[in-house]
This record gives sequence, C-alpha cells and structure tokens, in this order.
Amino acid sequence: MKLIAAKIISTCSGIGYFPVAPGTVTSAAAVAVYLLVPGIRDLPVLLILILLSSIAGIWSGQIMEEQYGNDPSIVTIDELAGQWIALLAIPAGALPLLLSFAFFRFFDIAKPGPVNSAQNLPGGWGIMADDLLAGLFANLSVRGVLLLLPLFHLPSGL
Repeated sequence: MKLIAAKIISTCSGIGYFPVAPGTVTSAAAVAVYLLVPGIRDLPVLLILILLSSIAGIWSGQIMEEQYGNDPSIVTIDELAGQWIALLAIPAGALPLLLSFAFFRFFDIAKPGPVNSAQNLPGGWGIMADDLLAGLFANLSVRGVLLLLPLFHLPSGL
C-alpha cells in the first residue's frame, strides 16, 4: 500500500509515466494549474502547496529510490514543486510566466554548480533539493530579466 501511495504521489498522479520528457510535462502541468486555479496564486496558498509537495516528494522519493534506483525519471513531484517556486510571487503576465517555465527547465536540465551538488543529498532529499534550487534560481532569473527590460525600452508586463 505504501508503494502504491508513493507511486501516485511521486509521479503526480501518473504524469511521470509520460513517455517523452516527463519532467517537462509535469512542469507544464504545474504552470497550467497555476493559471487555471486562481486561488493558487495567493502567496500563502502557493507556499503551503510548495511545502506539502516538497514533504510528500521527500517521503515518496525515498520509497521510489528504494524500488527503482537513484532518482527514477518517473518521479516528477520535484518538477511540480520546483516550477511552483519559479512562479512564486512573480508579476502577472505572459512574459513572466514563459520566462519562469523556460528558466526552470534550463536550471533543472543544465544543473549548474549548486543545483548539481544538491542532488547528491541522500534519498528523497536529493530528488527534491536540486529542483527546489533550480526553481529558486529560475525565480531570481525572471526577476532579473524583468528588471532589465526597461533599460532596453521593452515592456515587462506582456
């Protein structure tokens, strides 16, 4: 029963079984939920969802690693939480949303420096930590780009 619960949670109700780029598909689903569920954009609600998905990801990720080996690709709850961090308290608009998705996928896939090191933590901690850090870097990158746009006389509120 515990393994079944871990599979459902860690794969985001099966999205992790998507045959091509399940992490990207889960990130896109996280953006879709963010767009389609208005209450999720409230800072306290999103923070609670990030915390709950992170705790659930650590627990279920540990079980999935014991069953399937190191950081199985079907485990995508880390992308869900990381993408939500990338979206946390960013300005409204299509550009910030697209930048959030693009930067998160970049940092999650490229795993520069500390993002790569974070995945070396044991068990579910390592599964979650690199994506949470990628989400933080993505969020900061979006904010940086939006701050720079006026210098080039480009609107940031698209």
